[in-house]
Amino acid sequence: MAQQGPTSPVPVPTKDASQPATPVREGIDLIVNDKRYRHTGEAGMPLLWYLRDVLRLTGAKYGCDQGDCGFCTVIVDGKAVAACQTKMEKMSGKRVTTVEGLADADGKLHPVQQAWIDEDAIMCGFCQPGQIMAAVDLLSRQKNPSDADIDKIGNLCRCGSYGRIRKAIKRAAGTMKDSKA
Repeated sequence: MAQQGPTSPVPVPTKDASQPATPVREGIDLIVNDKRYRHTGEAGMPLLWYLRDVLRLTGAKYGCDQGDCGFCTVIVDGKAVAACQTKMEKMSGKRVTTVEGLADADGKLHPVQQAWIDEDAIMCGFCQPGQIMAAVDLLSRQKNPSDADIDKIGNLCRCGSYGRIRKAIKRAAGTMKDSKA
C-alpha cells in the first residue's frame, strides 16, 4: 500500500524504477549546438523559425523561403540543409549545428570562420552564416575542393563576394589539412 502524503490524505504512488519517467510535455527532442531541446509547438514549423524565434539563434537568415538562396543553411546530422524547408516534425532525434555552434567551447573559431576573417570574405554579412555552413559541409566531403566544387555550393551573395569566399574556403581546406596531418 502506498504511503499517505504528510499533509494530505491523497495516497502517494510508489515509484517503479523499471519504468522510465514520463516527460511533462510530449514534443520533438533534438540537439542544437550540443544542447538538448524539446519542441512542443507546431510540428509543421520550419526549423528556421524554431532556431530564430524560439532558441534566438539568429545566424541562419530568412531569404527566399524556397531553399534556393542558402541564407538559412545549417548542418543536420552532418549534412547541409535549408532550414526554411525543413519541418520540425522531421527533426526528432536529429543533431543540428548552426553558425553559432561552430566555435570551440573555449571560443576558438572553426577553421572556416577564421578563414573568412583572414580573407576578408564578409561584405554586408547577411549571407555569410549560410555561406560558412555550406563551406563546412563541402569541406567535410571534399578535403581539397576545386573551384567547380565550390561553385556548386550555390549559395547566393547579394554583394558578390564570391572570389573572397572561394579564397576563404581554399584557405580553410589548407588549414584543416595541415591540422590533421
